[in-house]
Amino acid sequence: MRLSFAELTARERVVQLLDTGSFQEILGPAERVVSPHLALLGVPSAFDDGVVIGSGLLAGQPVLLAAQEGEFMGGGVGEVHGAKLVGLFQRALVHRPVAVIVLAESGGVRLHEANAGLIAVSEVMRALLVVRAAGIPVLMLIGGANGCFGGMGLIARCADWVVMSDIGRLAMSGPEVIESSHGVEEFDSRDRALVWRTTGGKHRYLTGDCDLLVEDDVAQFRSAATGLLHQARPLSLAALEAEQALLTERLRRDGDCRDALDIWQRAGVAEPLRVTDMEADAIVRLKDTMEHLSKEPA
Repeated sequence: MRLSFAELTARERVVQLLDTGSFQEILGPAERVVSPHLALLGVPSAFDDGVVIGSGLLAGQPVLLAAQEGEFMGGGVGEVHGAKLVGLFQRALVHRPVAVIVLAESGGVRLHEANAGLIAVSEVMRALLVVRAAGIPVLMLIGGANGCFGGMGLIARCADWVVMSDIGRLAMSGPEVIESSHGVEEFDSRDRALVWRTTGGKHRYLTGDCDLLVEDDVAQFRSAATGLLHQARPLSLAALEAEQALLTERLRRDGDCRDALDIWQRAGVAEPLRVTDMEADAIVRLKDTMEHLSKEPA
């Protein structure tokens, strides 16, 4: 039977993703490493500050892993939360795992901690890139109900690989942030269909913002992550320039589109409304067809 990734807690996801009995937590709840800021504001703390980190085995191979808990402050990144992530990446430089895996579920910076959270995000990003430069692949798995937004959205796109389910969402700014900044005419955050087809896994996969699309199933996330172990992508000026060229071309091609439906249709999808109801494997076949058609001579 399928086990929903989205419905599990952070710890449950870790236990189900890794080989049975292999997870060793670092700075677990018993250590009582909590935010120094929340108590001053009268806000309840979590003894792990909303992120689980540690080591374990995936298909018998050593990995380091972090999982954000979306039920605690939306997975928001604060000073301690960010420091735990930074420490995990620094540990990777010493222990040389076959990959660092982040189960991302976050609305971004924890507003209660303001600048401390912003600094934490920048430190995590730098630590991640140092690990990649050392040849250790970083995998982002996104399938939680809260999505991956704000600073964590930026961090996710710094990774070697992004794996998403259609339950997952990925963007720099969340729907409510866009609406509050530019008005409901720009983006209606209450339109759930609009939100998911704009930021959801299907759209991110079709546009190349995520590398693998899976169902909301722990076994599929595990299989996808296992296949990416040892698969580091080059972190170089040439790779950065190639990525920039792709983004420039996307803006040229789709910059005037108002909806994901317009982008899908322009890419060759005959019935774009059907995309939202398609299963992950059907979306993968659809993208293969789109890429094949784009390579055919006019």
